[in-house]
Amino acid sequence: MKVGLICPYNITRGGGVQEVVKALQLEFTKLGHEAVIITPQPKEPYSSRDHRVIFLGTATDFKSPLATTTQVSASVLTDEIDTMLEYEKFDVLHFHEPWVPVLSRQILSRSTCINVGTVHAKLPETIASRALMRVVTPYTKPLIRFIDSFTAVSEAAAEYLRSLTDAPIEIIPNGIHTGHFRRPAHLADVPSGQTILYIGRIEKRKGVNYLLKAFQVLQQRQPGVRLVIAGDGVDKEKMEELAEELQLQNVEFLGYIDDHTKLQLLHSADLFCSPAIYGESFGIVLLEAMASGLVTVAGNNPGYESVMTGLGQLSLVDPRDSKEFAHRMELLLTDQGIRQLWEKWAKKHVKQFEYHKVAALYLAAYEKAINEATEKPRRKREDWFSA
Repeated sequence: MKVGLICPYNITRGGGVQEVVKALQLEFTKLGHEAVIITPQPKEPYSSRDHRVIFLGTATDFKSPLATTTQVSASVLTDEIDTMLEYEKFDVLHFHEPWVPVLSRQILSRSTCINVGTVHAKLPETIASRALMRVVTPYTKPLIRFIDSFTAVSEAAAEYLRSLTDAPIEIIPNGIHTGHFRRPAHLADVPSGQTILYIGRIEKRKGVNYLLKAFQVLQQRQPGVRLVIAGDGVDKEKMEELAEELQLQNVEFLGYIDDHTKLQLLHSADLFCSPAIYGESFGIVLLEAMASGLVTVAGNNPGYESVMTGLGQLSLVDPRDSKEFAHRMELLLTDQGIRQLWEKWAKKHVKQFEYHKVAALYLAAYEKAINEATEKPRRKREDWFSA
């Protein structure tokens, strides 16, 4: 089978969708399929010797409703798309975030093969997001009829899609290569005492301010505990100022970290915290902590709830409740019996998200869409303009 994986974001930038697309290409290739990534041309040099990439359009900065700046394609010439589709002859085009402008829409308008759409994101429940939905829905609705099969990474991600279509939506979670998170042979020296770790963007929806406030409460009971915050973002300076305001001791902001440092931190810490309050449709960062054997406390948002099932529900807390948040961190730091039970649960639980299993689910979805398409007339390009 030949599959085109459409990633509307700059493939060179770190991000959940980019990582999923690259991982699926790897897994499909291992299984003997041909998989090609289609993505905007990045501004910076990018080597794709290890995997085949087709660049269309140019990546342009775009600020999302989640206050995150990303790079998407501003425009692509239709002749360029037609030439690419005619030459490649894909069996399936898999659109990741089909609503993101404008690459997906332009390819959809020219495609005559099987189109699969996957929704990754969940917009926050805010006035601004609801206003945005009213604006973008007239843009997204016409796309629905040109997608043969719908998937979403969680029920939280599927929510908006269900408001647009009655078609079945298969939930296929994001995945992880657990082998990438094995304990490294050599760990860097860390200061004595227990360490709480946060890794992620530093922006409003991630709840770092609530983590700092809960840490202030925790330090009154556990004065030797350290807090390490790794990552960058629009609110980093503001959070550093808040830490000073709260007169916190043993808090360190590392800024951006590479994958090597990330692995070192995951295996050196005693507790992982991800207190996101909204805008999460899944929780890859939680899987990474689990794969590293690191006990976790997480915000009780719908996306994280889809990952932290069973015993994992013990990890979920309302980050806005500083006392309860601090209590949960203390419990999972100090109660060895609970920690051991959690670690045993996580080791088993994370295996269901292995990327080879996720890839198999997508291939089954492709086959089903292909089989169903033979039972109904195929659309023509001109149908787009009557949508």
